[in-house]
Amino acid sequence: QVQLVESGGESVESGGSLRLSCAASVIILSNYCMKWFRQAPGKEREGVANIDYRGSTTYTDSVKGRFTISRDNAKNTVYLQMNRLGSEDAGLYFCVAQGGVRGQGTQVTVSS
Repeated sequence: QVQLVESGGESVESGGSLRLSCAASVIILSNYCMKWFRQAPGKEREGVANIDYRGSTTYTDSVKGRFTISRDNAKNTVYLQMNRLGSEDAGLYFCVAQGGVRGQGTQVTVSS
């Protein structure tokens, strides 16, 4: 059974940094387009970053220059490095593999 497990979310002060991880089992992440999404209470799910099988990346405008998505093929893990966090970045972050498999998510809280 394909499984994605996110980790790294925690409470951080505004301006701080976090690195989220998305570890996969069964599937080989380098063969898939992977996306990070986030969802805050009362808001729609938002696509944050994307990395394709070639390693090309795209970002939603609000995180460009602050977030970096990357992949470690040896660890079969996708990361989301988040810098200069603000209250608007708080929410449940989860990764999704091409085809729709997603993890349970990891919570990011930003305090001012």
